[in-house]
Amino acid sequence: MINVAIIEDDEQLRENLILLINSESEFTCVGGYPDCEKAIQSFSKKTPDVVLMDIELPGMSGIEGVNVIKHKYPQAEIIMLTIHEDNESVFDSLSNGASGYLVKNTEPLDLINCIKEVFMGGAPMSMNIARMIIDSFHKHPPEEALTHRESEVLHKLRKGKSYKAIANELFISKSTVKFHIKNIYRKLHVLNKTQAIIKHFHHGLNE
Repeated sequence: MINVAIIEDDEQLRENLILLINSESEFTCVGGYPDCEKAIQSFSKKTPDVVLMDIELPGMSGIEGVNVIKHKYPQAEIIMLTIHEDNESVFDSLSNGASGYLVKNTEPLDLINCIKEVFMGGAPMSMNIARMIIDSFHKHPPEEALTHRESEVLHKLRKGKSYKAIANELFISKSTVKFHIKNIYRKLHVLNKTQAIIKHFHHGLNE
């Protein structure tokens, strides 16, 4: 039995998703929540196997919620189910720990199959989302390897550390941190930290 939780502030859509999940003999909906805060509190009692989550939510956003849930309940697989298809939303969700990214007009049968896929270790994505990610890597393949210090800085950025916190932990100045980050962006041919994290840690460049 696959236990599924839904985080969606649209009450009608949330109820429809609950009905869909419970209509499948292999699934049980363990909760439907209008925001991340209520869901995270509930997960301490029963952690779901799969979470379907919107991005635009009251209070904590879905992107922030992914990060919190994966840190508190790393065994939970998260699929973003949203109307957003822009690069930043996709990359931020994936870099924070989401395992899948689907648009809300996904057909019910496809959604069911995607839940099964992520439960078995897959990473389901809408076709246009997958193409967007592939294209982003093909446009600017990395040409230079990061130094050990640059990798350290990027690891800490991945954990959500501020420039000041990174400087304190590595015993370097804040300006030196900025210098390393500038070099990281140049070497990886990216424009922001999200793209750098995705390319470095999720494209087989480093672990």
